Amino acid sequence: MSETSSLFGLLRNSVEPGVAEAIEGLVKDGSDRDLCRLNALAFAAKRGLGEESTIAGFLHAASIGLFDISWNVLCPGCGGVLDSNATLKTVAGSEYVCSLCAEGYSPTLDEMVEVTFTVSPRVRRIAAHTPDDLPLIEYLRQLYWGSGVDLPEEGYEALIESMVVEDVEVAPGEKVVLSLQLPAEFIIVFEVVTHAVQFIDVKGEPTKERQNLSLVYDRGHVDNQTLEMRPGPVRISIENRTEGRVLPAVLIAGDALHDLLAKRRPFLTANRLLSNQTFRDLYRTDTVAVDQRLKITSLTFLFTDLRGSTELYERVGDLTAFDMVRSHFQVLQDIVASEAGAVVKTIGDAVMATFPSPDRAVAAALRMREAMQALNEKSGRQDFLLKIGVHEGPCIAVMMNDRQDYFGQTVNIASRVQGLATAQSIFVTSSVMDNKNSAGILEARSLKPVSQDRNLRGIEREVRVYAIP
Repeated sequence: MSETSSLFGLLRNSVEPGVAEAIEGLVKDGSDRDLCRLNALAFAAKRGLGEESTIAGFLHAASIGLFDISWNVLCPGCGGVLDSNATLKTVAGSEYVCSLCAEGYSPTLDEMVEVTFTVSPRVRRIAAHTPDDLPLIEYLRQLYWGSGVDLPEEGYEALIESMVVEDVEVAPGEKVVLSLQLPAEFIIVFEVVTHAVQFIDVKGEPTKERQNLSLVYDRGHVDNQTLEMRPGPVRISIENRTEGRVLPAVLIAGDALHDLLAKRRPFLTANRLLSNQTFRDLYRTDTVAVDQRLKITSLTFLFTDLRGSTELYERVGDLTAFDMVRSHFQVLQDIVASEAGAVVKTIGDAVMATFPSPDRAVAAALRMREAMQALNEKSGRQDFLLKIGVHEGPCIAVMMNDRQDYFGQTVNIASRVQGLATAQSIFVTSSVMDNKNSAGILEARSLKPVSQDRNLRGIEREVRVYAIP
């Protein structure tokens, strides 16, 4: 049996059968570009698979060596990959600049960092494993644009060719000259490898006199100001001072390019992966570095606490109470994982969990309450009285005590809101209730939250909270 066959056997033992079959079929029969920087959400949608089981499938596939994970910093404007990393620990928290958009951005884990999967070269060699051999059109498709840009499967090549006036490959140390006619359009001379850009506003009366432009590519390039030129002949002298080839292309920045970049699709964000229980179980150390501070614009926190646990230990004894509390933790963790969340930590008898969206946290909270009620009915006692609080907002991902954790006022408020809860109650904030999917879940169950403004310890302003009956 080959090594690859053995790996597929391991995969089938770890993930849902349909997902394992789809991944194995992709590796064996998929095109090279299908196996480069794969979008797990698009893969699931195309094959009618569940997103969470598909994400888990690719995480397991990566953990056994079938795929390599890439953490890519994206430009929110054009969707280009500004930086690619084999681990989240090497993603810089400082500003990234997109030359094509002429903008700077501070990376956020839920908007600007995608997670993709590329087949391992030990399993199957694909063209992207040797990027210096990719032509411009494929370099753009496979390596420049992120997986959130919804590139057309049919007609992609013709679309790119309609935008390209001229392109050339220049080897290290070489010089070339392009002679072409400039159309009366806004032109971008874009070098896709170094991301160097020269903007040219072509306008005015056409000229027959040859215009000249000199471009030098090196790793220390800076953004160039927009030049003005007239429609007509131009001679572009290009020098490559880098250690690798460059692929400068003269592009028309017209409606076709803008329409292409406007088409987006969901992608697997770093934030969602950090809130995924399978990832936290498989990659405990592959999170943020100790001194990293990475921003998240929106994350939902759920805190629980077991009311009356002290009395429980007193009544049934330490060993029995410990087993009961541990069993309640397992129930909660299973529910969190099934709602696309992850348990960040347990504190005594309390749980801190994160979810990619408020509605998943609300669904988990309701299921937790029902599960505790079922345990109480089974024992005939009210041993499990769970207090739950949910809040959503921005935060910072940090590493604390060798564990992925979160810091910020959102975390503080979520913890304080849980403190308001009484036996078997769920308290959520306005940011959770404002989510239409959260409201829909409650409406479907005929649950009518009761609002109130409360003072929370350490929070200067009053916070509107909702008690879910």
